[in-house]
Formats: sequence, C-alpha cells, structure tokens
Amino acid sequence: MSRVQRKAARDIINCRTASLGAHIDTCDNCGYIRISYNSCRNRHCPKCQSFAKEKWIDKQRKNLLNTPYFHVVFTVPSELNPVFRQQQSAMYALLFQAASETVLELCADRKYLGAMPGITAILHT
Repeated sequence: MSRVQRKAARDIINCRTASLGAHIDTCDNCGYIRISYNSCRNRHCPKCQSFAKEKWIDKQRKNLLNTPYFHVVFTVPSELNPVFRQQQSAMYALLFQAASETVLELCADRKYLGAMPGITAILHT
C-alpha cells in the first residue's frame, strides 16, 4: 500500500473511536451527557463522507431527465489488481475508455437500443 492508502486505512479504522479523542455533549434541559468521538474527516471515510455523498446524489438527481435509466457495472478481474495498484492513472484511464466505448457501441446497435446514450461514469474502489 502507498503512504496515502495506509493513512486512509488508519483514519477509517480510528474514525469515531477514542484514539481520535472525544467531546462531551450535555442537554441544557435535563443534564443528559453524551460522549461523541471525533471523526477522522478523511475524504475516503464512508462515515465522514456520508453527508457529502447524499448531497452529491441529491444534486445529481436534479439533473436527471424523465426517462428510463440503466445502471451498468464494469468489474476488473482480481488478477489485474496488482497492475492497477502499480499503474493507477493509466489503468483507470483504460478502464473508463473501454467501458465508455463498449456502452456507446452497444447502444448504437439497433439490436440493443439504437440510440446515443448519455454516460455518467464513477469509479468505485
């Protein structure tokens, strides 16, 4: 793993645990005390980024047309993982290029759709 990947993994593991410290919330009315552990704020952390993710999804939803959509997933064989780790920029560029060319070619074929698609591509790692 790279230094950045090790830091992300460490942050995610420690997120909202005592290792990152805590703060105390107290109710002004009843005096109830709640300990809240601090978050890592790492952009790769699923806990920290859930609000940002939902905000992004809402923004994308506003851009949708009133038409059917298809969700297509392209998966890289696990045997290629070492190559992707070593050459991330080149390999992800090839993946996006191959995926988009495949979708464009299949959609243009009248046998499947006979249309020009709009594509939103997102990398899920």
